[in-house]
Amino acid sequence: MDSAVKTRLQAVRFGEAQIHRNIVILPLIAPPEGQFLYHTLGESMDAWDIAIREVSAAGSVAELMVVNRGHKPVLLLDGEELAGGKKNRALNTSILLKEVSKTRIPVSCIEPDRWSYACSSFRESNSVTAHKIRARKTRSVSNSLICRASLHSNQDEVWSAMAELRAKASAPSPTSAMSHVFKTREDELRKCEQLFKALPNQVGLLAIIDGHLVGLDLLSLTTAYAKLHLKLVRSYVLEGLLGTPNPGGGPREATTASPGTAAAQARKFLAEIATAEEHQFPCIGYGIDHRYQGKALAGTALVHENEVIHAAFFRLNEMV
Repeated sequence: MDSAVKTRLQAVRFGEAQIHRNIVILPLIAPPEGQFLYHTLGESMDAWDIAIREVSAAGSVAELMVVNRGHKPVLLLDGEELAGGKKNRALNTSILLKEVSKTRIPVSCIEPDRWSYACSSFRESNSVTAHKIRARKTRSVSNSLICRASLHSNQDEVWSAMAELRAKASAPSPTSAMSHVFKTREDELRKCEQLFKALPNQVGLLAIIDGHLVGLDLLSLTTAYAKLHLKLVRSYVLEGLLGTPNPGGGPREATTASPGTAAAQARKFLAEIATAEEHQFPCIGYGIDHRYQGKALAGTALVHENEVIHAAFFRLNEMV
């Protein structure tokens, strides 16, 4: 494992477990603060420093064009939803855009039944794709990089995961948009936003749903994490709110890991990450894209100037 990633993971400590129903969130605290500074997508859009559009009038499902007019790098987060254009999209990987740059970025469609302009540009959504969709996408993008040096996802697999999510939520949509599922659970998600508060010095979170560890996200800056915290909380808790299907029919009784069990699961997962197979690829923009594959995990880490700008690791199992 790359030394920067290994050092960062070894520095992680866990904050007090935050629990709601069948959902456990472990805050990740990992000083010291990163030194390489950047803005998040939301910050840059608020400052009108960034514009995202289709690559042409005809458009391309798998790519978008981003113009960064600002004089600071911008972090686009893996799974972050971009709403507008001819279809809503989600980022296939985390990208650290260079200052004053024009960049094509790889995306996946998360609104399959629309191909017409809602507006000419894209806006920031308040969502990151649900964690199971991110897990499948991370796995397929990693395979694409290894086999074809491409950042394309398996789009059919993304759509299949979305269809499962819509069915589970009983949330049909005229354009089959992922965002509609979030809207149908908006009241519950807002409650979770109040319950799962960011802590001082928090740079990430690890989630356990129905007693099973599902994944983690880790940022280099507390300031960046604070901007992204609610998006990431929504990504992880959505499917927990929908409940786990019972193969025998009827509702499944919710299960929750105790704080001690949750911490033990988290330590075991971090140890497993450290032994995963690693591949490195040049990034779009700044940094090196590190990809991790294990028997039951998929992960990625964007490393620049020996700092882990963003890392995400997901548990893969028969439900993913």
